[in-house]
Amino acid sequence: MKQSLEQYIFEHSLNTPDKIAIVAQGKATTYARLWSLILKRAEALRREGLSAGDVYVTRSQQSLDYLVTYFAIHYLGAVVCPLEKGVSDQRFLQISRDVHGLKFNPKTDSDILYTTGTTGVSKGVLISRRAILCNGENLVFALGFKSDLTFVITGPINHSGNWSKVIPTMMVGATLYVLEDMKDVNLFFDAMGYGPHKTACFLVPASIRMLLLLSRKRLAALCEKIDFIETGGAPISSADMQMLAETLPHTRLFNTYASSECGMICTYNFNDGKHKNSCCGTPMKHASFEIVDGKVVCQNGGQMSCYVNAPELTANVLKDGKIYTNDLAHIDDDGMLVIEGRDGDVINVGALKVSPSEVESVALAFPAVSDCICLPKSHPVMGNIVRLLIVPKDADSFDKQQLVQHIAARLENYKVPQSIELVDAIKRTYNGKLDRKAYQ
Repeated sequence: MKQSLEQYIFEHSLNTPDKIAIVAQGKATTYARLWSLILKRAEALRREGLSAGDVYVTRSQQSLDYLVTYFAIHYLGAVVCPLEKGVSDQRFLQISRDVHGLKFNPKTDSDILYTTGTTGVSKGVLISRRAILCNGENLVFALGFKSDLTFVITGPINHSGNWSKVIPTMMVGATLYVLEDMKDVNLFFDAMGYGPHKTACFLVPASIRMLLLLSRKRLAALCEKIDFIETGGAPISSADMQMLAETLPHTRLFNTYASSECGMICTYNFNDGKHKNSCCGTPMKHASFEIVDGKVVCQNGGQMSCYVNAPELTANVLKDGKIYTNDLAHIDDDGMLVIEGRDGDVINVGALKVSPSEVESVALAFPAVSDCICLPKSHPVMGNIVRLLIVPKDADSFDKQQLVQHIAARLENYKVPQSIELVDAIKRTYNGKLDRKAYQ
């Protein structure tokens, strides 16, 4: 393992100078050209006053220019703080003030990734250079990144699900194909069909469901072209696992457990005929996990160093070199991690606990359901009952009673929603996760 991601890029610029490194906004850039741009941008940033140990706050963009800037900041020994491109000016200035004047270790510190988390408290996650490379190796070995692969980025690069894939792609000297988002499905299919080599991508479960509902035949036509698809960040239903596996029978399909704090922990190829619901598989190369008091505790060479300027928050999560999460889980008989939900999301119905993701997974298997979210609803006797918001495929013909019967045949009585409402859309965060806070 080298000392930095930029060292990998430099070596590729020497060994495979004409290999396409990045395709963005319709233009292809070779590794030789990429390295030249990085050096040029680094010199410009140096003239602007950026030096080793400084923090550079920027808005993430789906562009070659952003990636060049990202690598150039590291090349100078400075720390990148990438915020989502739509962040408000007020929020951008607030974070800039929070990190202004802080000095970091240019030999060890690399990125500050801001995450909201379940508490709503904004936290800057400090990632080391070693952590970046360990996460890269975790993915190279677990997902099988190779130099003759084109990896398609389909969402915000500052989101860990997409940002983490830049790392192994550059490490092995493969090609990174950057899309703005998934709004134009034609651009997605053009990217997945790009070049002579195999392709792969990361898709949040909502995007997978959209493709299966609207473009399944086009996806199936690429079954021999797609090496693997990875998902994560939110639960994928067992029904969608099975449908995707049937559509792409020869493609490796991974469900990965990861976070900004933990890094890349484990993954499960659900194209195994079992399609284990909420299963995230076995540990990656530099990672391990255990269950403590019903929650995931993990250790990883790719985990965070700390929360910036937040020693108390850090102490609550990082203990004895391990990350203590709020994810409820168990380890199955095959040694695989099975996520049961977030501690704060579990619905208490009387003295019983309901995992919203379990209800959502069963509801999504009902053919007339396009999307859904499971939430608590106050009740004078029970305290809470289960509430289900549904986006139907056809509102005029939707039968709530049939949905209730479908769920009741598969789950215990106390998990069956007592309140079902039809809505036009489900609220989601910018990176595709269900936005449960928006319903509080």
